[in-house]
Amino acid sequence: MTWLDLPASTGFGITNLPYGVFTSPSSEHARTGVAIGDHVLDLAGLTGDPVHATGSLNAFMAQGPESWASLRSMITAWLTDPVHQDRITPHLLPRASVTLRLPFEVADYVDFYSSRDHAENLGRMFRPGSPALTPNWKHLPIGYHGRAGTVQLSGTPVVRPQGQAQSPEGPVFVASRRLDIEAEIGFVVGAPSALGTPVPVRDFASHVFGVCVVNDWSARDLQAWEYVPLGPFLGKSFLTSVSPWVVPLAALSAARVKPPVRDEALLPYLEDGDEPWGLDLTLEVRLNGAVVSRPPFRGMYWTAAQQLAHMTVNGASLRTGDLYASGTVSGPTREERGSLIELSWNGTEPLALPDGSTRSFLEDGDEITISASAPAADGSRLSFGEVTGRVQAAH
Repeated sequence: MTWLDLPASTGFGITNLPYGVFTSPSSEHARTGVAIGDHVLDLAGLTGDPVHATGSLNAFMAQGPESWASLRSMITAWLTDPVHQDRITPHLLPRASVTLRLPFEVADYVDFYSSRDHAENLGRMFRPGSPALTPNWKHLPIGYHGRAGTVQLSGTPVVRPQGQAQSPEGPVFVASRRLDIEAEIGFVVGAPSALGTPVPVRDFASHVFGVCVVNDWSARDLQAWEYVPLGPFLGKSFLTSVSPWVVPLAALSAARVKPPVRDEALLPYLEDGDEPWGLDLTLEVRLNGAVVSRPPFRGMYWTAAQQLAHMTVNGASLRTGDLYASGTVSGPTREERGSLIELSWNGTEPLALPDGSTRSFLEDGDEITISASAPAADGSRLSFGEVTGRVQAAH
């Protein structure tokens, strides 16, 4: 129990303690904070440690799992033992009063394609009469390298992208008419690895610092024209939004579950043994305030540990600040689909909203908010916060 008076429904309890970066009315110097209830604990002011005054989590994340565990233990003690109350209280700032920043400097960005339901839905749409999954899908986590420089904080405007698309008359230059979302979970690398040295599944928690919510915005018409033969490019690279809080892996012990049963034998480097990293997370997607989907993460076919092992099996190195995302999270029912292309079945079944309007893809002015939660160690639910973006007309 904590000596703070926490709101009963807070998702930022003592078992969560997510990290972020913020500025405050009293100081525009960006520094590290930890969310607790309706407050932010100012770690730079409290500890005086310059690692928390850099304006990014990277320096702290690079210290590795022993430092992560030590600080989490100290914060827990500070917030649970009343003997620390007088010292800690001056460094607790109202969360509503601070401005949140991008929590880490993004080194590289990789996006995977790990929901079987999502992959099968798209396969049925675009390859009717053929198997829904490509032959390699059950054998390896499929992914692509994205653009680190366009990973931005929640709230960054979503300027409608422009580019080439296909038309009956041939290629045309257009503002995307099929702007979409992808509700995802992101994994943030803290401890780097050496070039040429694969990271095995068992070492996942030695390298990955924490988890955030991701919206990998997608221009489906641009993507469709450029997709063959090399895959996503301009249809994906214009913006990827992340939530401001990074939930440490240590907070997710109660959320760990076994992934779905695999119906193909895995190569040894992808075997995840007796302690796999499936996670029982629930996402929620709101379009202009209306809940349109609740995708379940526990059904993801490939875990984050397997994704990390595959991403490095060729000897690719990890850097502090690397972000890799799960791919669109979708479940077996329509109410669990994590993209509009699925919710509207590629525009053939438009989504009805409470105001009487319909959507197949996003219109200018639309606002999308994706949030996530998970079971916490104390029996409550912890929050990952949310990632939001409002669509603006093309420039």
